[in-house]
Amino acid sequence: MITEERAVELVEARLARDRLTEKWMARLPEFAVHRVEEHGVGWLVFCQSVTWLLTRNVRDSFPSGPYLVDRRDGSLHFVRTTCLDDDWQTFYRREVLGGTDDDPVVIEIRDLARTAGPVAAMQQLRRLFPQLVVAEAKAYVTAVAQGVRPSEDLVQATRPGDTWLRTDILRVTGPAGQPLD
Repeated sequence: MITEERAVELVEARLARDRLTEKWMARLPEFAVHRVEEHGVGWLVFCQSVTWLLTRNVRDSFPSGPYLVDRRDGSLHFVRTTCLDDDWQTFYRREVLGGTDDDPVVIEIRDLARTAGPVAAMQQLRRLFPQLVVAEAKAYVTAVAQGVRPSEDLVQATRPGDTWLRTDILRVTGPAGQPLD
C-alpha cells in the first residue's frame, strides 16, 4: 500500500530523472509537486513550475496533467486533465488494471441476474449490446453470475466507446517507480 508521502517521493524522483535525461525537458521550467489528491485507485500528484509556486503569477504557470501513483504497486501514470471526469477511475481500473469488478455493465447484469433471473439479464445485455448473439450473452451472464470474469472478447464487446481515453492515461513507470522494459 503506497502512502501519500511515498507517492510524492516517486513523482519527485521521476521529475528529477526526466530533468537529467530528457534533453527537451531542459527547455521547460523546473517542476515541483503542487498538491496531492487521494482517490480510490491511488494518489493524483499535481505538478507546477517552481517559479509559479513562488510567485503565483499566471505568466509563470505551466499547467500539465497530474501523475497517478497506483495505490497498490506505486506505478506512475500520466493523466491528461481532459479525462478527469467522474469515470476516469472506472476507466483506469478497467483498461489499465484489467479489472471488471467496477464495470457498470458487469454490476448491472450481475444484479439483474440475481433479482430477475438469467433470461432477463441476457435480454438486457442484448438490448445494451445488440451485436451479441444469444450464446455470447448467455456466456457473459453465466460468468458474471458466478463471479467469474467473462472472456476477454466478451469484455471488449461490452465496453462503451471510450477509446479516446486510452491515450489520456499513459503508463510512465512500472511498480514502485521501476523503469518500463
